[in-house]
Amino acid sequence: MFGFLKKKPTDADKHRAPPSSGEVVAEMPPETPPAPASAEQAEPVAASVIATDVPAAAGEAPAAACEAPGAAPEAPDVVPEDQATGREFPSVTPARPATPQVVAEPPAAATPAAAPPAAPRRSWSERLKAGLARTRTQLGGGISSLFGRRKIDEEFLEELETTLLMADCGIDATSHLLDGLRKRWKSERLETADQLQGTLATQLKEILRPLEQPLDTDTDKPFVIMLAGINGSGKTTSIGKLAKYFQSRGKSVLLAAGDTFRAAAREQLQTWGERNGVAVIAQEGGDPAAVMFDAVSAARARDIDVVLADTAGRLPTQLHLMEEIAKVRRVINKADPTAPHEVLLVLDANIGQNALAQVKAFDAAIGVTGLVLTKLDGTAKGGVVAAIARQCPKPLRFIGVGEGIDDLQPFRAGEFVDALLGGDGARRPG
Repeated sequence: MFGFLKKKPTDADKHRAPPSSGEVVAEMPPETPPAPASAEQAEPVAASVIATDVPAAAGEAPAAACEAPGAAPEAPDVVPEDQATGREFPSVTPARPATPQVVAEPPAAATPAAAPPAAPRRSWSERLKAGLARTRTQLGGGISSLFGRRKIDEEFLEELETTLLMADCGIDATSHLLDGLRKRWKSERLETADQLQGTLATQLKEILRPLEQPLDTDTDKPFVIMLAGINGSGKTTSIGKLAKYFQSRGKSVLLAAGDTFRAAAREQLQTWGERNGVAVIAQEGGDPAAVMFDAVSAARARDIDVVLADTAGRLPTQLHLMEEIAKVRRVINKADPTAPHEVLLVLDANIGQNALAQVKAFDAAIGVTGLVLTKLDGTAKGGVVAAIARQCPKPLRFIGVGEGIDDLQPFRAGEFVDALLGGDGARRPG
């Protein structure tokens, strides 16, 4: 009924899609899938199936994986379905080729420059002259200033006397030298300074020659050498240098660490033993006399040539300590009735005239048979050798003029005086 009132559909209405229901459905924007956490988690994309020219299908807009936060998402292109799996892959824009990183090659290793040639080892005469430079400046420099005078008179001799005393030659040795100079000046009518210098050198050699007595270690085996001296005189260092000296002459050496009082004295001697390849007999906190007894016994068992026995430093005014060192000597004598074969007193040249008092005190306690004068390179009091020769004429076995291991050598009066006064000096044999 009333069908005639219905409007006939037009052609446009025929082609319009009918709604599925009476409700109007709002079209939802496509959901953007979350970006992968890392490049490794993203699914691999085959470059051969990327199609950037294909228009996007309606309702599909996957998000770009590397979208910057906050930027408006753009609908990426869609690639065709994979023929094998039927899956669709988002389009991946090819990354720009990275700018090649320039890696600086490490510079070629520079060819090491040739080491400069080692300075030639100076002879003993040269080292002795360098070591006595301070005394020579004090003594020879004063004489050189006097040499400027053309005439020799009593005033000149008085100034020369002052110069000798300043070099610690002592009153006795200075008076002896001036008496001899006066006699020759009057008898030979000396006038020039060169003649006076030659005469002074001759006088000094005559005074010092009795001290020149080399140490002979071939008389006994083992040859036991006991060293004594005050603290800081250089006993332990001298022992290390003497070990090297005797080794260079084909002798086997054993060291005895009898200084059990000073801190690190035993370790210092052991260091010298390692440096020279020499055995060291030592006890931690033991009796020094017991150390000496063990050392002599060990040397006899090992067929050692030379034993160098260190002792604790002590002042000659401390009588109880001087008695202790006398006990050490007696114990060595019990171990070997002929030992010690040499008792060396080590003197520091810096103490000057005090060396005379030390020689007398130690000689009374242990019977000093020889002297070692060290540190001549650090003092202007080398003239003390003349004082020793006049007042305590003990053989001067060795003198030290440096810190090198070869800077302790036997005393020779001629080369000593030549180095002291700046003469040419006799060349050291060997």
